[in-house]
Amino acid sequence: MKLTLGFSPCPNDTFIFDALVNHKIDTGGLEFDVVLEDVQTLNEWALEEKLDITKISFGVLPLLLNHYSVLNSGSALGEGVGPLLVSNKIPDNSSLEDATIAIPGENTTAHLLFSLAYPNVKKKKYMVFHEIENAILIGIVDAGVIIHENRFTYQQKGLKKIMDLGEYWEQQLQIPIPLGGIVAHHRLSEPTRLQVDQLIRKSVEYAFEKYPLISDYVKLHAQEMEQEVMKQHIDLYVNNYSINLGVEGRAAIAKLLEVAKKR
Repeated sequence: MKLTLGFSPCPNDTFIFDALVNHKIDTGGLEFDVVLEDVQTLNEWALEEKLDITKISFGVLPLLLNHYSVLNSGSALGEGVGPLLVSNKIPDNSSLEDATIAIPGENTTAHLLFSLAYPNVKKKKYMVFHEIENAILIGIVDAGVIIHENRFTYQQKGLKKIMDLGEYWEQQLQIPIPLGGIVAHHRLSEPTRLQVDQLIRKSVEYAFEKYPLISDYVKLHAQEMEQEVMKQHIDLYVNNYSINLGVEGRAAIAKLLEVAKKR
């Protein structure tokens, strides 16, 4: 059986899926037609029910529950892993309400966390995440929400942190931050969804057994990222929740769904 599978080219996702898609583990007869896209594109495709298994932002999950289920493996949750609001100047909160803020996609967890911290901001510009820093620097926007590897490099570009949105979430709710996860479409049988879930877990465990070795597959898709930044990326976003959400991880996702419904 061949299934369509989508995830991002970011090191945390390629680290997780390397063993699965490159046949380093036994896939039990399953084959995967793989596409790598930014998470906003994957969110949009999930709304269109395009892929059988896909990475999504948990921010879009409320719109998907009728068609997709969250798998136990492959997720990005944790502490100190949230998006950052940055600018090349530090505005006060009152001026932020009138500022134009770049957001890495409308249906993203980053947008949900930003809205929780800054509910009165109305001027938002939705952009691909890797375009946001430059948009701030050339004055297209006043500030922006950055994710992924930009967390580690924004200061080198003269940008300053206004708020750690993940830290705000943790202070308010005292639970891990659910950033993104893997969902499987209901058109797949329950045994197939369970098999895929177990394969993703085996793929993550295989990657951890080899770590800190960075595989060629991760390097290939890392967009000229330095190897140390790749490791920082993996260390931040891949952890025990990526192997198995568990009770605590599931509870954090349920809380995010509750917050999203209120917003």
